[in-house]
Amino acid sequence: TPSPTLLRAAGEGLGGGYHVVAYDFGIKRNILRWLVEVGCRVTVVPATTPAEDALALNPDGIFLSNGPGDPAAVTYAIQATRQLIESSRPIFGICLGHQIIALALGGRTHKLKFGHRGGNQPVREEVTGRVQVTVHNHGFAVTPGSLPDDVEVTHVNLNDGCIEGLRHKTLPVFSVQYHPEASPGPHDALGLFAEFVQLMEKHAPRNT
Repeated sequence: TPSPTLLRAAGEGLGGGYHVVAYDFGIKRNILRWLVEVGCRVTVVPATTPAEDALALNPDGIFLSNGPGDPAAVTYAIQATRQLIESSRPIFGICLGHQIIALALGGRTHKLKFGHRGGNQPVREEVTGRVQVTVHNHGFAVTPGSLPDDVEVTHVNLNDGCIEGLRHKTLPVFSVQYHPEASPGPHDALGLFAEFVQLMEKHAPRNT
């Protein structure tokens, strides 16, 4: 379980100081805190910011935040995300941001009969088989089988089989449905923030 000190050291060791533009769909302060902990410099922009305006800030990476509501209704964000993906900037999404990425990549979303709320949700990382204890607060989910072939499911909810994470196979884009920053005891998923820094180290414009 990574501590804040270890995560901060990981960010510094991986070339800390990367500039992240964070889209605010209802962003939680603790997400911003963890981005800073791993060595990022963060600029928060409104949800309706066009992709060209975000890219004009010359970010090393893009973060899409959590937020409420039906992701399919946030058409301006889906369009902007398509353009951001085309820019080849590293992109990391959480919760609503995860769903917007799925829609921008050609997937679909649906309303859950019973939403996921609170902690102690078991999520399996598909590559390793490792189970994380995670925190959720969402009523919509990415529809299984709707993602294109160049997108892989990385995490699955063990309670109901919900898609909990995805990654593009060739582009630096990944996301999770749950809240790695919430940490109501376990810190199982905090390494995702350091993983985002690793993607920026590899793919950020200043390193290519």
